[in-house]
Amino acid sequence: MGYVTGKTIKELREKRKMTQKELSEVIGVSDKTVSKWETGKGLPDIGIIEELAKALGVSVAELLTGDLRENANQSANMRRMCFYVCPVCGNIITSVGHGSFSCCGLTLPEAEPEKDNGGHSICVETIDDEYSVTMDHSMEKGHYISFIAYVTSDALDLVKLYPEQGISVRFRKKGHGFLYAYCNRHGMFKAML
Repeated sequence: MGYVTGKTIKELREKRKMTQKELSEVIGVSDKTVSKWETGKGLPDIGIIEELAKALGVSVAELLTGDLRENANQSANMRRMCFYVCPVCGNIITSVGHGSFSCCGLTLPEAEPEKDNGGHSICVETIDDEYSVTMDHSMEKGHYISFIAYVTSDALDLVKLYPEQGISVRFRKKGHGFLYAYCNRHGMFKAML
């Protein structure tokens, strides 16, 4: 694992339009200390990394790696939901925005919606204040729908499905959004609500 560099600290500080003195006051060190970090003559103590990351507006991981990700939507719109599915154990990891996740010793790729070439159509009926979701799809041990998720701008509802179980899921209507269905053989499929 890397450690924070002076270059990263300086770039982030300047991006936030802070002086060395302003940054030093926020995290409780002298401006000379910040100057030493930025010129490579010293390193911040691990005990203040969390405070430093917060003051610079980044995650601890971003600060330590220098891999700065621009988050254009600070409100964390749930429609930016990403899914990561472990092919070994079937674990489902969700993230608002892109990330790096591993399970069972594997780095998981982000599941991206496929074009439906037949056999993966998501059927939706509105019944009162609910969406009734069904699919005409095999649910055998080797070929099944693993989950169905309903994502709106502020919520995620996810139902895990298992082989030899029918596909009939209900979601309380929460507004416009997307439905995702994940087939263990063919990947993810998406429908707009």
